[in-house]
Amino acid sequence: MEAFIFTKMGSKPFQFKQFNVAQNRCTHKVGTDGVLLGAWVNIQESDRTMLDVGTGSGLIALMLAQRSCAETRIDALDIAAPEVEQAKENVQRSPWPEKIHVYQKPVQKFACERKYDLIVSNPPYFVNCLLPPEKKRSVARHTRELSFEDLLQNASRLLSPAGRLAVILPYDEGVKFIDLGQEYQLFLVRQTAFRAREHKPYERLLLELAHESKSPVENEITLFAAGETWSESYKTLIRDFYLKG
Repeated sequence: MEAFIFTKMGSKPFQFKQFNVAQNRCTHKVGTDGVLLGAWVNIQESDRTMLDVGTGSGLIALMLAQRSCAETRIDALDIAAPEVEQAKENVQRSPWPEKIHVYQKPVQKFACERKYDLIVSNPPYFVNCLLPPEKKRSVARHTRELSFEDLLQNASRLLSPAGRLAVILPYDEGVKFIDLGQEYQLFLVRQTAFRAREHKPYERLLLELAHESKSPVENEITLFAAGETWSESYKTLIRDFYLKG
């Protein structure tokens, strides 16, 4: 969703209401996808353990920290050393340095005694496209390092019995992800379709999957109401984070 990315030029940190995100060493900058997922994901009172897979700058982990209670533990994973170091620095400068723990580890090799009430990921999604020439962008954008199967299999392994997996994906890939999730006993329980404007095709699916199969809650969000004015539904969703709106 390159057209809808809100970033500051150069190496300046992105300023949110309660924290800053430095991103000069990160492959992907602060963008609509990550902010959408961090604001949209359902955080329940009983959620005490959370895992952010592919944390990058630490954006989503920080959003989860802002939204969750003081007792919550948030683990954040990434495979790239520059991202891990930058995420650690962003966490240390945030109001919640004790809540977030950042590890340089692929989720496929991540082992811990705890099970997670919530796993969140803004995962790679290019499956059959030509790879970009820059290796870092290739790893971050393509599923070679983290396939949908890898993510689902390890989410199923790491989730508590009542835990949920939340992701954001392009629309077509999201539909495939829902079907694939059933092979790992992860079933759609909540879905939001996102598009830039009314009467335009949906660009993203925000998905929440759980071990329990039940009728999913479904709705949609449109970014712009008219012209370049954000819709009320989008402003409501992100009002605790963006300075604008």
